[in-house]
Amino acid sequence: EVQLVESGGGLVQAGGSLRLSCAASGFTFDDYVIGWFRQAPGKEREGVSCISSRDGNTDYADSVKGRFTISSDNAKNTVYLQMNSLKPEDTGVYYCAAVSIHKLVVVTTSPDEYDYWGQGTQVTVSS
Repeated sequence: EVQLVESGGGLVQAGGSLRLSCAASGFTFDDYVIGWFRQAPGKEREGVSCISSRDGNTDYADSVKGRFTISSDNAKNTVYLQMNSLKPEDTGVYYCAAVSIHKLVVVTTSPDEYDYWGQGTQVTVSS
């Protein structure tokens, strides 16, 4: 059974940092792309970043480039999202998701491409 479990969310002041973790199980980690997504109240879910566990290729939404860093620890089957210089507009529920690398031509942060989803972790950035 595929499982994705997010952790690390919380309340932080603007300018602060958080590190989210996504622990994966139930599939061959190297065969999947793991993405991070977020959803603010009243808004659609949007892609934040993604990483191929096999070759390390990454992608970022323009809104987080230079502030967020995605990384993968293949020995722990875990993907991290280091979030620095947080802004109030980064507030939302953050989800990680997985898709087989064989389904993609390139890594993507399009939510529609992902098949497996975690339950999410809340990130709140106060001004």
